[in-house]
Amino acid sequence: MKTLNSRTARAIVVAFAAGSLVLTGCSENKGNSSSGKDSKKDQKEAAVQSKAVTYADAAASTGPAKDVPGARSGGTINVYQEQGLTHLDPGQIYVSDAGQVANLIFRGLTNFQEDGKGNVSVVGDLATDSGKSSDGGKTWTFTLKDGVKDQNGNPITSADIRHTVERQYAKFIFDGPTYLQTWLSGPDYRDALPDGGYGDKHLPDTVLETPDDKTVVFHFDTPRPDLPQMLAMPGYSVVPEETDTKEKYDKGPVSLGPYKIAEYKVGKSLKLVKNENWDPKTDAVRHQYVDGWNFDFGVTESTQTKRLIADQGDAKNAIQLTGAVESTQIQDVVSDPAVSKRTIKGYQPYVMTLTFNLDRVKNKKVRDAVTYAINSKSLIAGEGGAYGGDVAPNLFAPTLPGYEADYDPYGRLKMPSGNIEKAKELLKDVPAAEKKLVFAYRNNEAGQKHKVAVEDALGKVGIEVVSKEVDAASHYEQIGKLKNPYDMYITGWGQDWPSPGTVVTPIYDGDQVADGSSNYSHINDPKVQELIKKALTQTPSEADATWKEAHRYILEKVNPAAPLWYTKQFQLYGSNIGGARYSTESSYIDVTQLFLKS
Repeated sequence: MKTLNSRTARAIVVAFAAGSLVLTGCSENKGNSSSGKDSKKDQKEAAVQSKAVTYADAAASTGPAKDVPGARSGGTINVYQEQGLTHLDPGQIYVSDAGQVANLIFRGLTNFQEDGKGNVSVVGDLATDSGKSSDGGKTWTFTLKDGVKDQNGNPITSADIRHTVERQYAKFIFDGPTYLQTWLSGPDYRDALPDGGYGDKHLPDTVLETPDDKTVVFHFDTPRPDLPQMLAMPGYSVVPEETDTKEKYDKGPVSLGPYKIAEYKVGKSLKLVKNENWDPKTDAVRHQYVDGWNFDFGVTESTQTKRLIADQGDAKNAIQLTGAVESTQIQDVVSDPAVSKRTIKGYQPYVMTLTFNLDRVKNKKVRDAVTYAINSKSLIAGEGGAYGGDVAPNLFAPTLPGYEADYDPYGRLKMPSGNIEKAKELLKDVPAAEKKLVFAYRNNEAGQKHKVAVEDALGKVGIEVVSKEVDAASHYEQIGKLKNPYDMYITGWGQDWPSPGTVVTPIYDGDQVADGSSNYSHINDPKVQELIKKALTQTPSEADATWKEAHRYILEKVNPAAPLWYTKQFQLYGSNIGGARYSTESSYIDVTQLFLKS
């Protein structure tokens, strides 16, 4: 999943490493250092804390959700967020901020359930359980719960599930996940249903079957053991057929969750109120403790932090959504015990990279030189030093199965401030015209810091950086255009569930090169394609070696992106917020547990 800067019963156990890495504590913040012993300690904790995700049965999928100790009803939670939401149409959601909001207003066939101790399950959300597989994992059957309605009181049936799947094929859905569509219909899935099911044509029963109002059956040509996890993504939340307004749905979606939209001013504010047609007996994950949520967009991280440290007035009832403690104020937080106890911390699954547009930066020597020259230490300093992240030596995060801590082909760990001499050597015979690179940066506080760090590092090796400002809220939409006018941009990606395939496939698969795709480098390499196809036909244990080979080939032989840093989360909330905990699944504050103490 893209960042803004990217489980009680009989169960099937699947390998899990994504995000279940709650840090038991952060090391002392010694300036801007983010490498060395502290980094290795955090990564070891991440590995130790990784646990298996389970596929839960009907008993675990039955609501209501377990009560949060001390919870009471009433009041409104204020949410501070710097940039607005790019999308609210579920099919378009693939960024973490909208993913957080989605868990308040949308529901899918499955969802993730956490116990606050690192244990995560896939439970049935709209479905009675996490799904039943047959035919060796090629067929999956889901039965819908009784009593589920949308905010208008309309019952949710299998027709709504079919509609949700089919609308993902429509051309106006361009920014969300594509796993389900490609699993069902291949890389050219839009050709299978050009009108997205809005016309007379629908997916055949051999692919998607709805024999009655309560039953949904998916048929795949290969085993898909990860389907329950994939369907828990916000991007596959249900859109009721009767109220679908196509493109307009992005601004006025219909709720199935505990809250519904009362008012939405794009880029400015979002107000949620209780959805009276949400039945807690059908929901094993969410609560409806507070009366509403007020989202205030345009609040910089520095302002968020100042307000929450001061803890006055409405700030007592406030949280950071996906923002973090602003780097220059970290010491103000950690040095005050009363403030420090109002924080959540965790290792995130995201890898931040300086991604190259391979259509424009065709000389690998230039890409390698940038990779050697870039100053990860400086960039991490802007994120809060050791509290914000660790130097990334490669493209796999410590939270991912198959992570190799010592795999460091560009010497990033040894020289996190950049290997200037090596970069200069690579650029020695490169024409001047190829040493002028256009860098797209977000027009927010973090983006400004990135701009300064990139210009400074690359300037030292003779590369002229032409920085171009991009709207932070639509950053991924802008760089997701194939004909974008930029040579490089900072992107972040975290696994959608614990498999290297959810990293390699969405961002390095040549079949994904298209407008709105997450293949921001436009890499389309025959060897990479061969390895991806091989891995996707193997069992998870067999695929590990293939994904490893693909990872090494991509980074060393192609180099579509320079690894920069692995992200950590360090968030602050007001003193009247109850139930605050780190979500091991979202890697942010768990919005499903919150209430106001008074």
